[in-house]
Amino acid sequence: MKSIKADIVIIGAGSGGLSLAAGAAQMGAHVVLFEGGAMGGDCLNTGCVPSKALLAVGKAAHNAQGKAHFGIHTTDTKIDFAAAKDYVDTVIGTIAPHDSVARFTSLGVTVISEFARFKTAHIVVSDSYEVSAKYIVIATGSTASVPPISGLDNVPYYTNETIFVARDKPDHLVIIGGGPIGIEMAQAHCRLGVKVTIVEALAVMARDDQELVSILKNQLIKEGVTIIEGAGVTKIYQTTDSATQNDENITVQLADGQILHASHLLVAVGRRPTLDRLDLDAAGIQYNRAGIITDKRLRANKKHIFAIGDVAGRQQFTHIAGYHAGIVIRNILFKLPAKIDDKAIPWVTYCDPELAHVGLTIEDAHAKYGADQIRVLSTPLSGNDRAIAESRTEGMVKVITHKKGHILGASILAPSAGEMILAWAVAITARQKIGTMASVIAPYPTYGDASKRAAGSFFTDKLFSPRMRHIVQLLMKF
Repeated sequence: MKSIKADIVIIGAGSGGLSLAAGAAQMGAHVVLFEGGAMGGDCLNTGCVPSKALLAVGKAAHNAQGKAHFGIHTTDTKIDFAAAKDYVDTVIGTIAPHDSVARFTSLGVTVISEFARFKTAHIVVSDSYEVSAKYIVIATGSTASVPPISGLDNVPYYTNETIFVARDKPDHLVIIGGGPIGIEMAQAHCRLGVKVTIVEALAVMARDDQELVSILKNQLIKEGVTIIEGAGVTKIYQTTDSATQNDENITVQLADGQILHASHLLVAVGRRPTLDRLDLDAAGIQYNRAGIITDKRLRANKKHIFAIGDVAGRQQFTHIAGYHAGIVIRNILFKLPAKIDDKAIPWVTYCDPELAHVGLTIEDAHAKYGADQIRVLSTPLSGNDRAIAESRTEGMVKVITHKKGHILGASILAPSAGEMILAWAVAITARQKIGTMASVIAPYPTYGDASKRAAGSFFTDKLFSPRMRHIVQLLMKF
């Protein structure tokens, strides 16, 4: 076994680990990076990148069907499902060199393509290496959760880690879970000609603004997705005679008595931190079901050990992993007590229209400040000229503010919500008041103008009040 001494050992080459490794190595630290799986982690190989590529294919198929109200008619749209998956592979392959062993080696990182585990709190080992380091960073990400449903172990099913490699088009895809992954995959497959049913034990997209979610659900249903809420799956089994069921030989039994017949299953009930193989107990690291227990500086109970990204027991987003990497760099390389600030963390579900959010939800704002201290501003896209021109009026901008004008949160349902939410993230981060957004000159016509209109509505009551009319009438006499 080869021994190495390093400044920083990073376990996991996903988004967070790679960001940290690249930054630290280029600033002069001796970095050893372990990755026993694919470089790029979940985001590149089974998450963000392939899902957005498949969504793009689905959107192209949807638009190719023509728009009669635009005067565009298409009668023969052919969808090659296997070729669509080939495109997903092409996208991954295009991005992969940026995350490759060769690139990181060129940056000065020692990359070891093996799984690592703790030997002690300062020593990490793999099959061939033993590495001691001053600092150790755990960046092993997360993996798909599989619920304890009776019979699930006896039938084939997909997770996000396996669905993108499948080349056969499903007849009927039943998706267990109505969160972001389930919603995105439902729309992508439906637009590619697959019959899709979502089964959600509670409520679809439960953490998002439910008024906007309702609009989104109506759009998905309009496109052909069946959504079943409030009924969990109790049992799954596979029949041997599929001829009478059009190859839908997987039976899904729901708690309310409904019976579904599926040709394929996708389990999308969330993700769990990847703690396997790490031997955390050997290093005395504290953890729980959510992941490594860390403080605001992302340090574990052993202060030279950090955890970033999904494994850190916080929000599970790729951009959060990158943000965590920056916090750890400041702590390790510059000895600054940098802490995470989660008041302006955006998230986006990349369906069409997109659903985005940043800051506090309405419920959180009420709980923190009291309902009487909160104002909710909203502007539907039905009044936005760009949305009208493109016939995309199914959406809304909703902003949560304190009655004194402090911006607390924003939710957007729009074709470009993921791009639009950035302005609100900046405003919240900079602690701007609503007047700043209201006074911005927005280019016309854009979806972004709906954000300005929502902000401006904060002042509507005062500007068009009887008192203001009286003041203006007095001033007009001079």
